[in-house]
Amino acid sequence: MNLRAAYLLNEKNLDDLDKELSSDSDAMPAPDNNTKLDDVVSCLSAHDPNAMRVEDAQAVIRQFVTPIHAVEKIAIRSALDRVLAADIISPINVPAHDNSAMDGYAVRGIDLTTEDRPFRIIGVAYAGHAYDGPIGAGECVRIMTGAVMPKECDTVIPQELTRDASDSHITIPANAVRAGDNRRLAGEDLAAGSVALPKGRIVRPSDLGLMASLGVAEVAVQRRLRVAFFSTGDELRSVGEPLDEGCVYDSNRYTLYGMLKRLGCDIVDMGVIRDEPEAMKEAFRTACENADAIITSGGVSVGAADYTKQMMAELGDVQFWKLGMRPGRPMAFGRIHSEGKSAYLFGLPGNPVAVMVTFYFFARQALLHMMGATAEQALPLMKVRSAQPIRKRAGRTEFQRGILAVGADGQQEVRITGAQGSGILRSMSEANCIVALEHDRAEIKAGDMVDVILFHGLI
Repeated sequence: MNLRAAYLLNEKNLDDLDKELSSDSDAMPAPDNNTKLDDVVSCLSAHDPNAMRVEDAQAVIRQFVTPIHAVEKIAIRSALDRVLAADIISPINVPAHDNSAMDGYAVRGIDLTTEDRPFRIIGVAYAGHAYDGPIGAGECVRIMTGAVMPKECDTVIPQELTRDASDSHITIPANAVRAGDNRRLAGEDLAAGSVALPKGRIVRPSDLGLMASLGVAEVAVQRRLRVAFFSTGDELRSVGEPLDEGCVYDSNRYTLYGMLKRLGCDIVDMGVIRDEPEAMKEAFRTACENADAIITSGGVSVGAADYTKQMMAELGDVQFWKLGMRPGRPMAFGRIHSEGKSAYLFGLPGNPVAVMVTFYFFARQALLHMMGATAEQALPLMKVRSAQPIRKRAGRTEFQRGILAVGADGQQEVRITGAQGSGILRSMSEANCIVALEHDRAEIKAGDMVDVILFHGLI
């Protein structure tokens, strides 16, 4: 499996990932609240907890996380960015009748000849006002775009292709159109009984219009995913607080807020939690009892992990990984329990850029899966040339901040933003994409093709 397959998570890739995880154990149960994380990880063909490949971590998370199943019915005006809980079935044909694709004249195809032929205009058809009279040989009806086709007619000649037009006659030149041209068939867009929008789709503005065109007033959607998040660290201060010596403002909560907001989650911001075991344990319990998922930043590196591991062993089923990637090597993942409730945990690094990268490449996919979203899980990937050499060490996946632009020859190219330290958040703001460099790839030369993930439109 390569990185491209790991983050191009279309339906086929998801099936492949699941097959790989289960290939060593035909008896592997479908993931549920009783599935152990060790059981999922053990199904990997090779696993090094100190250098876990990105695609392996993604596959484990995909296998371990299960969707929520709570559904609510809402008006379509409220459905924007929500996940459909059931297929939207078209109750009608769209269009409902054969109609004209343009302004012109409706004729019978059998009347067209290989020579110029005059036609007599016997009526007019407007959108919403059909022409119901009979039509004989050599007769036509003036027709507007969207108007229902007269019963005997199957062809529309555009008005600009006619000659000698008057209020009563037109001439249709030889071979100007063929029988059946410029007619939209009933059900051509959607046939009654067919799926208009599939379950698992995140509703977009065009979908609202489509549902309205079908007369659908209410729609079943998944309830919003509830996500609690907090930062850890005695050195962190919230915006508005005095900045003591040696302290820094907490930027990660604001970055996480923005990314979670774009996903359409209900958000529980728990602030900054100090580096003290009982305080953290209480925060995790509160988050678990009030959310479906928990995202933390900081507290998962080597120096901080000892008491965190002990606490997590008490609260649930959590593993601490060292990922073969840059930025964002340390990460915790699992599920914790409190008072009969459970929540999935994503323990992200503390460095600001590492938080964004690990969220986009691990938490984002899992949260969308929990929401029941299907097609939206694939990151918007494109392949472009590198405008410069890029230093890269084989044996780890690297995500570098990039600026995608049009080169002097009119072709798209990407350059990195400069220093790629995981604490340089300014470079993330300057970037409009991430350059994703595969695990086994070494240095990149100018002109080499690389994969980029655009920030624009990323949810």
